[in-house]
Formats: sequence, C-alpha cells, structure tokens
Amino acid sequence: MNVVVTGATSFLGRAVADRLLKQGSRVYAVVRPGSENMRYLPAEQKGLHVIERELGELDTLDQVIDGPCQAFYHFGWDGSGSENRMKREVQQKNVRDSLKALEGAGRLGCSRFLFSGSQAEYGIHAGPLTEETVCSPVSEYGKAKLDFLNQAAEKTDQWRQEGIFSMEYIHARIFSVYGPGDHPWSLVESCLRAFGRGEYISLGECTQMWNFLYLEDCVRALMLLMEREKESVSGIYNVAAPESETKPLREYIRLMYETMGYHGSYSYGRRRPNAEGLANLIPDIKKLEKETGFSPLVNFSEGVKKTCGY
Repeated sequence: MNVVVTGATSFLGRAVADRLLKQGSRVYAVVRPGSENMRYLPAEQKGLHVIERELGELDTLDQVIDGPCQAFYHFGWDGSGSENRMKREVQQKNVRDSLKALEGAGRLGCSRFLFSGSQAEYGIHAGPLTEETVCSPVSEYGKAKLDFLNQAAEKTDQWRQEGIFSMEYIHARIFSVYGPGDHPWSLVESCLRAFGRGEYISLGECTQMWNFLYLEDCVRALMLLMEREKESVSGIYNVAAPESETKPLREYIRLMYETMGYHGSYSYGRRRPNAEGLANLIPDIKKLEKETGFSPLVNFSEGVKKTCGY
C-alpha cells in the first residue's frame, strides 16, 4: 500500500508509520518544514518518504507524491497541550487545515481517510460512553475535533454522491494512550519518571474513572479499522481498552508505584484539573470489537514495564 501519515513525528503518528513500514508499505511521512522531531524518523528506511509541508498546505500533496495512495492517516494537529486547548483561534485553524488534508487525500485517490479524534469530544459524563452518546465538549480542543467530524462526514458524503471522490471517512475517537515516546508531561510519563528516580510527585484528586490503552494496541486498532475488508467503513469508533480495564485513576497510580518498586512518594489534591475538568473516561468499545475483532494484547502492568524499557 501507498500510505500518507501526517503528524508523522507525533507520539501516535510515528508509531503508525513504523508499523506500516514493517509491513512493507510505502509511507509518505508528512512533517513540518525544519522540524527538530524529524530525528525520530528512521534514517534511510526502505519505503519511507519524508515530505515537509505546513498543515495548511496538505491539499497540495498530489504535487509531490507520484501515483495514487490507498490510505491517509491524519494526526497533524497544533495546540494539543494544556496551554492551547482552550484557545479557539488555535483549534479552529486545525479544523481548516484538516479539511485541506481531507481534500488532499481525495486528490491522491485515497479510498480511506482516518482522523485522530478524541475523548474530549464527549465532555463531562458520569456513565459509559458509546459512539451514540451526546457530545458536549468543554474545551475548544474537543469542540474543534467534533467540528471537523461533522464537516468531514458531510463533505465526504457529498463527494461520493457527486462522483468527485470516493473516499470513506473513519473517525477514531481515541481515549488515553500511553507507551514509549509519550509526551514527557503526560500522567504516566510524569509518574514513572518520579518513581524511577525515587522522587516525590504532586497529583490532582485522581478520583475519576479512567481507561488506559498501550500504544502498540492503539496502533493495531487503528490499522484494523483502516484495513478491514468491508465496502463501507465510514463512522465513529471509540478506540480504548475494554471495560475490564476501566478503574479509578488512583488504582492506576498505585499500579505504577508498585511496578516501580515503591520508590519515591506522591500525594493527591495538590494540582488543578486540566482544561476538560474532572472527566470520567468509561469507554464502550463494543462497536470496535464487533467490526474488527480487536482485543488488546498488553495489560497496564505489562505496558508500564515496556514503557520503562524493562
């Protein structure tokens, strides 16, 4: 397959690109011009073609890619950190840029476009979250992801009806993913770093229900969605660990502390909640399981050891 991956140096993007290359695909890895993170891409990897493009120029990829592509993974998105998640101008630019990526995928002849949505689209809910749950996003980040879903689904439907492009739109609503290469400020990375050094870490209340999915399992779920043999694959899919892995966030903290040999210390209630507030993450992934047969292979304790390089 010829596959485009935007945001190819991001946590998820580079993991997907690496898996595709190992499977023998030709990967067009799209990165920002002059990005320092290009060092994370494998040097001189067979099948890897690095393309430097701004996010607002993704509708022109057909000018530098010879021949058609079959699939397009879109991870390129600015302002995912806490300081930008409430900035409307930053997040709405992402919507406009992502619509250009969608058009670029159509021009390349892609049959499928997978977008990295977020649990932030749901907002604050107490119970299980299915793909039919009403979305009430709190942050501008969550609102923008939802805005793009609505516009992309409408546009791809219109293109198919008018015979312009025949492209399926997959909206992968990704929950909390961890693993090697994660952002250094993430909860898992912060805890493992502190406990590994025998240091103290100050945490929030951590009373909400949570769900973690290991990076390799997330990549496998996304590829199962993209590659399944069905005529129509369009739709929203929760991508997370199954219900059995959902537990109070403090239980995850305890498991990390235990796995790291009880080094260091921690306390609760000393940090403010993030932009989305104290949201429970109780994903229902029955649709993903039914459509793809997905089941994670790595539980949290094993994933923590893999992340630490045990």
